[in-house]
Amino acid sequence: MTGPGGVLFDIEGVLVTSWRAVPGAAEVLSGLRDRGVPRAFLTNTTSRTCAEIAATLNDLGMRVDSSEILTAVSLTVDYLGRTYPGRRCWVLNHGAVDADLDGIVRDDDDPEVVVLGGAGPEFTHRAVSRVADLMLDGVPVVAMHRAMSWQSDDGLRLDTGAYLPGLEELSGRTVVAVGKPSMQGFLAASDLMGVDPDRMVVVGDDLHGEVLPGQRLGMTGVLVRTGKFRRSVLELSVERPDHVVDSVADLPALLATL
Repeated sequence: MTGPGGVLFDIEGVLVTSWRAVPGAAEVLSGLRDRGVPRAFLTNTTSRTCAEIAATLNDLGMRVDSSEILTAVSLTVDYLGRTYPGRRCWVLNHGAVDADLDGIVRDDDDPEVVVLGGAGPEFTHRAVSRVADLMLDGVPVVAMHRAMSWQSDDGLRLDTGAYLPGLEELSGRTVVAVGKPSMQGFLAASDLMGVDPDRMVVVGDDLHGEVLPGQRLGMTGVLVRTGKFRRSVLELSVERPDHVVDSVADLPALLATL
């Protein structure tokens, strides 16, 4: 690769941690913009709309347009429109993202499809048990993503992916996951930038959820040691990232060598 054709960023854990800017992130993004290098942002965040995420990043000094952002929510809406058009959906999600759920028919009482967003207080024992009961009755379940965890100010939190194996084992059915680590989001980002995957760099703090899936598509993977990065995960992994850097601030020096 002679310089990247485009750079795909995760947001939380890479550009921000708990929505506070990672030092140097704004300068990295502005440098790519000034050089005319396409950028896209792929996030499993289900608690904020694309417009809210863009506004927050801009408030932190990062010039990002909402059209550059792909969220698990926006990808799921597209998937539901193609696969279950007009079906009644029960959306179990932590976060107010109704603006990005426009077009989905909502019916919590008598759903034809269950949609699982990000895990939070809404994922009670009773709620998850109801999901299992509906699956046993043949109601399809779509997960916005299959992420196992997310990082909060005071520690790690289990995310939706931690619940899915048990639901699948009990019901004998598979939950379709749309966001990372599914390939759909990475390919959508490639289309958004107009750049082939083998000309892209993907930057993430999640080895198995972001970096390795991108590498399997031909992207150059960069793992940052911020956010939910854990040394033990890296050391135990059979598959290796192409590159490991301390933070996104180290990205320009790395890109200069590609």
